[in-house]
Parts: sequence; C-alpha cells; structure tokens
Amino acid sequence: MADAARVDISVVVPLYNERENLTELHRQLVDALTPLGRSFEVLLVDDGSSDGTREGLLELEERDPRVKLVLLRRNFGQTAAFSAGFDRSRGDVVVTSDGDLQNDPADIPALVAKLESEDLDMVCGWRRTRRDPLSKRIPSFFANRLISWSTGVALHDYGCSLKAMRGDVARGIRLYGDMHRFIPAVASWMGVSLAEVPVNHRPRTRGHSKYGLGRTVRVLLDLFTVKFLHSYGTRPAHLFGLMGLACGALGFALLAYLSVLKVFFDEAIGGRPLLLLGALLFLTGVILVSFGLMGELLVRTWHESQGKPIYVVQERRPRRGPEPGANAR
Repeated sequence: MADAARVDISVVVPLYNERENLTELHRQLVDALTPLGRSFEVLLVDDGSSDGTREGLLELEERDPRVKLVLLRRNFGQTAAFSAGFDRSRGDVVVTSDGDLQNDPADIPALVAKLESEDLDMVCGWRRTRRDPLSKRIPSFFANRLISWSTGVALHDYGCSLKAMRGDVARGIRLYGDMHRFIPAVASWMGVSLAEVPVNHRPRTRGHSKYGLGRTVRVLLDLFTVKFLHSYGTRPAHLFGLMGLACGALGFALLAYLSVLKVFFDEAIGGRPLLLLGALLFLTGVILVSFGLMGELLVRTWHESQGKPIYVVQERRPRRGPEPGANAR
C-alpha cells in the first residue's frame, strides 16, 4: 500500500435502513476522531438499504471528503458489509462500529489508545451495562459464555461491534455467513493479542432493530462452523478420523465377540441386535475415516490451487523493551 494512500485510522460502519441516524452518526464520529489530531477516513457501507439511506450517504460524501462510501447492490448482511469495509480500508488502525448509535463514538479514542499503548492487535468493546431489553440480554449472556468456552477466546461481550484492530489484522480476516460476531475468534488463529475495554452503550432512539429471536439459532450454527474451522480447518482427518476409529473399533469389538460366540459356542447370533449395532458402528467408522481423508484432499487442493498460506506473518515488529540494566546507575 502506497504511503500516499495510507491514513492513520479507518472507521468501518455497516448501515441498513438507518437514514434517521446518518447525520448524528457522522457528527459524533467526526467529533470523536478530530481531537486525536490524526488522519482518518469513515467508511460507510450501505447494505442495500431501501429507506433513503443511500441518498443520505451521497450527501455526506459530498460535504466531507473523509467519508468514503461502499454501496452494496443488495442486502448481503452485516458480515459481508464489514468484509467489504475491511477490504477497502487504508488505515493502520481499523475501528468497527454499528450505525444505530447504540455504540458511542466517544469511546473510540480509548480503544485506540489501549491498542497502541499496550502493543495489542485487537481491543474489543465490552457493554458492561447494556441498554437492551431482557429478550436480548439473556440469550447474549449465555451465548457469550458458550462462545468463550468453545473457542478458547474468553470475552465478556462478543456481540459488541465497537472494536479497534490493526489494519493488517482486519484486512487478513476472511468472514463468511454471519460470522461478524465471531471476529475475535476468527482472528485468533492468526495469533492476535486481545483485550477488552468497558464502553458506553445507549438505547436505540431512532430506527428499528434488525435482530429477532431467529438470530440465536444462527449463532449456534455459526459457532459450530467457527469451532470446526478454528480447530480442524487444516486437518479435518483429525476430527473425522478420530470419531471413525472410535466407532470402527467398537463395532469391530462387538463383531469379534459375536464371532467367538458363534464359532466356539455355536450360539445363534443372527437375531441379536448386537450384530446389527456392530455392523452399523463398523460401517460408520469406515465412512467417517473416508470423510476425513476426502477432507484432507480438499484442504490440500484448496490451499495449493489458490496459493493460500497456512500461516500469517506479522507485518509490524513488536516493541522492544529497554535493555537489561539500561537504566541502572
């Protein structure tokens, strides 16, 4: 990336039918970022809005050259909107936020300061006091603990969109489905260092929430995907092969036991449920091991044909501490 095109901070905000919030959102973002005395851009991603949001964004772009628009042809979802913003960001630091003004832009300087002062890769907002109804807070409470336990990335609040991260981390993340809420977990395979900062959360005063109870089911399904990609994405045979060997060994043991009864004790085994169970377990084991081998072939074909690396290089060098004894007198 050319230095002439670089900026210090990129703010990525996905928008879907948020026409009423645009002017206030822009004002609060500018008020929060200007005192930092650093160059910034505000990437507003319109995710196929139908309420006049796009027209309002075009007006903002004309008034403020720091506003950059990304106009998606239809509603692809928040994950796709974040991904589009990341790909077009130019900042050394990338900040994400929602467009409904429940996230407070005034918290951005604190996130950026912690990111840089502690040499971290990502700082996540923690809505310690949420201004949402119980129908949102209760499922979120259990979801956060389930996600933290299953992914090994312990955070209090996976659902908070207010985050600050290094630009190379943001542009290296590949998101699919509805995985924007799993950004810290998806990024963890890159070896990122994480922290949380309590942030202000405000009730929605304009527009309408885009989330319903069906979101909980999608979160669980996406969690399975994230867990699989995180733990077995490059070695599927370790998952399917282990299950297959366990099933196959148990099935073989049952069939061997029945064979001993038939050969040495002349007992009838044709009508025993164990015979069917043993054959089913053995066949299931063979199928699972075959799935694992096919998965390994697909993974290798994908990485080799697409030139996809199985590693991530840290573009910036970590800060070195003072030499031992440097301050000694």
